[in-house]
Amino acid sequence: MLTPTPDFHRAVGIPRSAAIEHPYGRPVGEVGDRDGQRRVLQATLAVLVEAARPGEVRHLPFSWPQEAKHTKWQPAEMSPIVKANLEAIKAARSR
Repeated sequence: MLTPTPDFHRAVGIPRSAAIEHPYGRPVGEVGDRDGQRRVLQATLAVLVEAARPGEVRHLPFSWPQEAKHTKWQPAEMSPIVKANLEAIKAARSR
């Protein structure tokens, strides 16, 4: 499990966790940063292979490059799931 909340995941019984200090919604890295995302995923897979005992948490050596409030959270295009359900989402928000 790649997680920004390792204590929670340990408490619920996740067998191995790779902890990362990235904002929620961006655990593998910034949008469009393929090389950075690849490094995070490779480090996460290494934790899964190398973890010696259940409940082990390893903190990955990555940090977010900017303050979270400056992060672009939304992609340029709407996700297909949101697009297909946009009217239902608008109706739910108006209630």
